Formats: sequence, structure tokens, C-alpha cells
Amino acid sequence: MLDRVDYLQKIRPFIGKDVIKVITGLRRSGKSVILEQLCNEINNPNTIYLNFEDLHMEHLLNYTALHDYVCKKIGDSKKQFCLFFDEIQEVEGWEKTINSLRVKFKADIYITGSNSKMLSSELSTHITGRYVEFVIYPFSFAEFKQINQKHTFDEYLQYGGMPFLHSINFKPQESKKYLKDVFNSILLKDVVKRNKIRDVDLLERIVNYVLNNIGKQFSATSISKFFKQEKRIVAPETLLNYLKACEEAFLFKKLTYQDVIGKKALNVNEKYYIADHGLRAAVSGTNFNDQEIILENIVCLELIRRGYTVKVGRSGRDREIDFVCEKNDEKLYVQVCYILSEEKTIEHEFASLLDVKDNYPKIVLYKESSFKGNYEGIPAVNIEKWLLKNN
Repeated sequence: MLDRVDYLQKIRPFIGKDVIKVITGLRRSGKSVILEQLCNEINNPNTIYLNFEDLHMEHLLNYTALHDYVCKKIGDSKKQFCLFFDEIQEVEGWEKTINSLRVKFKADIYITGSNSKMLSSELSTHITGRYVEFVIYPFSFAEFKQINQKHTFDEYLQYGGMPFLHSINFKPQESKKYLKDVFNSILLKDVVKRNKIRDVDLLERIVNYVLNNIGKQFSATSISKFFKQEKRIVAPETLLNYLKACEEAFLFKKLTYQDVIGKKALNVNEKYYIADHGLRAAVSGTNFNDQEIILENIVCLELIRRGYTVKVGRSGRDREIDFVCEKNDEKLYVQVCYILSEEKTIEHEFASLLDVKDNYPKIVLYKESSFKGNYEGIPAVNIEKWLLKNN
């Protein structure tokens, strides 16, 4: 079991404090393991740990039943209890129980869930300012290597970072089946069931469209036109709602555009990236057919893991910067390419970054290259080395 050090370090300052620790993220990305690691690290003898995906907990899937159960366990004790609730969204009306337990007892509360809407808007309605949220992602490449140094970057490109794959030693057939099952579970439990979606066929068609257009700009209107050609009339508003439901399940990450010259947001098409590129490979086909897009996807998620707010940049002469990243007072401009060798390719990849005249760092990441060093002061860095660098 890998200690997910970066996440644990972020959570530790809040241990024992009167705020609810909310651990969210994609289904099967490792939230339960982090919850177990926290439970073991705190090692409080007064602990209640419940996993609501366990069938034995079925009698507690109602807020009053759960509330009565915990109250009975704590009784009249004045000691601080640690409460760990895994996949809390399975409990109907769970937020009422959490709010009551926080008020009623001296409780240190940790909850996990797989939907950002449920664990943000609903929770904030009942407990404004009384929670902190930590989003968990599948393994980064650094974690992928940490769990086994023999793992290669090409393996990561093919399979992605879903933690369980290590347990089955990345066997191709078993890995593909597992990833497909996870993908279907996300759609069924965290999108369809959560949002009471009736037209599942439409949802699947929209999701397949996005999977085939990862890293490409498009809009709800363009998807609507595509479906019209397929003899299916779909309103852009419906498409937006379905895409938002997928975002809330942490399946996709939407990036908006920013004018890096005029320093303003642009109301144009968006780009979508998937939370784990291995899921896409299992559902839509091998990642080796479009490695540049997969590299972009990996870099996008890595930048988000490192705490950046990420957008797509538009520079002079309508040129695009893959990622414009901001964190506190920092800013970073990033271009991603597969092969950086031919002079025309080199000029193209650096051109949009050279359009930006500020003094913030700029970088071009590549997988293969005969070009070394920097281009007019902008460094070119091997993507594998960059992913393994602590930041």
C-alpha cells in the first residue's frame, strides 16, 4: 500500500480541528486508502469507521438510522471521537447527520464521496465554513514509479494511474476489463443515478464524443450539430447539463480559454480532459494512436495535482498555448509535444510562448527530441523527467 504523502501532508494540519475533512475524487482513485491511512495514523481508540458500500451497512443508509447508531456508540462520553465515513453519498440525507454530529459531540469527522456537487454545494448549505475539501486523483507518474521502480513511462501511457492495476500487475486483458468496469460504474452510480438521468443512451453518446475529442476545442453547439447529422436532435442546454454531471463525478476536467495578451477570459469553445487516460484507452482504444493528446492529458492533470489553476491560452495571431497555470502569485506557461526534432516543429512549439512578453517561466515538454537546451531562453524538458521532479 503506497503512502500518498502529498495528500496526507495537506490533511494533517486539520487533524483534530473542528472542521469536517471532505475527501473527494474519481471513484476508485484511492480515497478509501487515504481514509484508512489517516485512521491508522491518528490511532484514536475512540473511532467509528463505516464504509457505506459494504452491504452490512445497508441498515444505516438513512440519515436518522445513521445518526441514532453513532449517538448510541458515543453515548455520554466526553472524549473526542474520530468518525470516518467512506462513500457517504450512499446515505440518504447524510448532510443532516454530519451537521448534527458535529454540533452534538466533540467529533473529528472525515468523509469521502465521489461527486463534487454533493460534497460542495449540498454540504456548504448545511455547514458553511465548517469543512475543508481535498480532491484525490489517480496515481501521478511519480507515484506510479514509487510503487514499483521497474514500471516504465510507456506502461503509464498505456494503463494510466488507477491504483488497483498494480495489484494485478498490469496484465493487459485483466487491466482493460477492470478499467471498463470502473468507467461504467462511474457513469451508472455517479452520473446516471446521482442526476436521475433517463436518457442513458444519449449520455453514453455524449461521453463517447468527448472521449474521441479529448484535448480538442468544441462547444455544446458543435456537439449538437454533430448529433443533428446523426439524426438526433439534442438541445445545447441538455448537452451542457450532461457534461456538467460528468465533471461533478470527476470524470472530465473542463478548461476554459484565456487571452494571455489582453489578460482576459475568452468566451469561446472549451477543452475537456479525462481524469485518467487509462480509462479512455480501455473504453475507446489504445493510447498509442494519439500520444500527443495523452501527453497533454497527463500534463494537465499533473499541473492540477501540483495546485495550479489551469486554462488554455490564446496568444498573438490566434496561436494557442496548451496550458496557462496560476498558483498564488506564480504563473507558468506550458507547451506539450510528442517529438521535438524538425526545425518547423521547434519553431511552432516555441512561437506561442514567445508571443508572451512577461517574465513568468515558460517551458516546452516533449517525449522524444533531438533538440536540447533552450530556444531563445525557453527551456525544452523531457516530460518524464519533469513528471518525476518534485514541485
